[in-house]
Amino acid sequence: MHASSLPPPAKRRKTKGDKACLKKLELEVTAAAASNTSLNPLSDLVNLALEASDAKEMSKAIYSLYRVFVVIISNDKLAPGGGDPAKVVRKWIWERLDSYVELLVGLLQDEEAALRKSALDILFSLLRHLSTSLTKSSTPNQPQFHFSHFKHIAQGLLVCPPSPRPGSTAALEGKTAPDVREHFVDTWFTVHDDIRWAFLREAISVLSKHSPAEHPNVLGNLLSIMERLTTFPTEPSELNAWWVEELGKKPSKSRTSKTDGDYIQDEEMPDLDDEGEEDDWKKFFDEEPNAKDMKKAAGVKGRTHQLNFHQSLHSLQAHRAVFTRAWLNFLPHLSSVSTSANRTFTTRALNIMHRGVLPHLTRPMFVMDWISACVDFGGTVGLLALNALFILIKDYNLDYPLFYTRLYAFLDRDVLHLKHRARFFRLTEVFLSSTHLPSSLLASFVKRLSRLSLTAPPAAIVMIVPFTYNLLKRHPALMVMIHNAQDLNDSFVDPFLPDEVNPNVTNAIDSSLWELYSHRHHYESAVSTLARIFEEAFTKPGYPMEDFLDHTYGTLIEAELGRKIKREPALAMELVKNPFPPASNEVAEAPGLDAVSTLWVFG
Repeated sequence: MHASSLPPPAKRRKTKGDKACLKKLELEVTAAAASNTSLNPLSDLVNLALEASDAKEMSKAIYSLYRVFVVIISNDKLAPGGGDPAKVVRKWIWERLDSYVELLVGLLQDEEAALRKSALDILFSLLRHLSTSLTKSSTPNQPQFHFSHFKHIAQGLLVCPPSPRPGSTAALEGKTAPDVREHFVDTWFTVHDDIRWAFLREAISVLSKHSPAEHPNVLGNLLSIMERLTTFPTEPSELNAWWVEELGKKPSKSRTSKTDGDYIQDEEMPDLDDEGEEDDWKKFFDEEPNAKDMKKAAGVKGRTHQLNFHQSLHSLQAHRAVFTRAWLNFLPHLSSVSTSANRTFTTRALNIMHRGVLPHLTRPMFVMDWISACVDFGGTVGLLALNALFILIKDYNLDYPLFYTRLYAFLDRDVLHLKHRARFFRLTEVFLSSTHLPSSLLASFVKRLSRLSLTAPPAAIVMIVPFTYNLLKRHPALMVMIHNAQDLNDSFVDPFLPDEVNPNVTNAIDSSLWELYSHRHHYESAVSTLARIFEEAFTKPGYPMEDFLDHTYGTLIEAELGRKIKREPALAMELVKNPFPPASNEVAEAPGLDAVSTLWVFG
């Protein structure tokens, strides 16, 4: 193709956005790409798409352009090489393609759901074709991934620019459309290893270039995608799904040179900013190899920072490294500004931290400071952070000073009314299960819960009673708290210090559980029945806490309504003709009036 095939700079055809014109232009560009003639109609076709306001016309235009660009890419029109005229033509085609890609990225925010889905499908299909074309043009023939194009996709999913279609309203206001997010996650992010690796890496770049203060929805958009990642590989053999099929080829075991297998960029393509830089960050996330991992590893071996892109995709350590870096760049933004939105994001992140994040980090201790800060924050955030903190203590030998003092501080009136109280009781039962804990500390927890039960809802008391029973059963030294003879003295003063923050010096062991004893006369029959277990012999092995953690007012009412009545209640069967006696002699003279009737006489 010669330079004369470029369109005149000062002239542009006037086209009508009808179906016939669209089809005609598509045929002209397809024929021109096959015969190596003028591609001028491509510019008119792009302009038709940019000016389309009707959703149906826009859909036809973007699919027409898709078919055209697939033909252009397949005919190696974008392959590097050739003289200066070929480079000028190639640069012109890249400009048209960039305009088309920007249109598709904007359509991810369009009000028409069909356009949103079509735009995402086309973007990923173009990614496959561009990557394949790049692989063919590379020397040696190394599998390639078109990062320049994928950057646009990541921008569209996280930054979410508004739709450029005339007449489309910005209903989503910078938030990822739910259907677009689900389609991306279900079709690519949780399925294909190369897409997951590339997206996590591009997410880091987006966070560094787009401040949450200027783009407040970036954090929420990224979290809504990462929290849905439930298929992260745990074995090298699980790295077996590739959107760009050429990347499934097994890489060479040794790195021959710095540029061997790295991403190749043509001079006419847009700049990739930091793509050419060495991945020094990988050195920080490299895992120390151990005998167990080396024995079961079947993929690419070696230090992560010494691997090229193709080798990184086949290395489980490299996937863990990019996953770790994405989370470590994301979490500090949640605590940088204390807003209600950030607290909501923090709660969502903590909900998956113990099962979806910590097991896949190269070094879970990297998030120790952030989790500790969440625990110190208290409230719902602190309760959820306890779960992740427990994993760090149990599995990664974290030494957390004054842990039981911090846990004791969570026992306030609010903890029995929170949504996540069931999770808190599960963890607390584990924390207090050790037989090496001092009885004075355990007594403080039991006494504090007993005191809180006085103002707790019935569903919470139903949890406290079996929880206390299990602790007393497991730690016989606490039995003195339900057989304290000092309670018989009328002048008895409870020695418990409720305002003391140190659970070792609250004098709880010298007190008693009179609060739980008072629940024998509770208005709710389930509570009063449970409270009487302390008057019986401790022969029951223990209560399974899972049977009591999910109770609410609704479940208690259903249980009460469904209970079978063993004995009919007593009823007054004698008929009384006048249940309301006359208020006075004057009222008695008027027949049919009584004390209640006079209350309804006005005037």
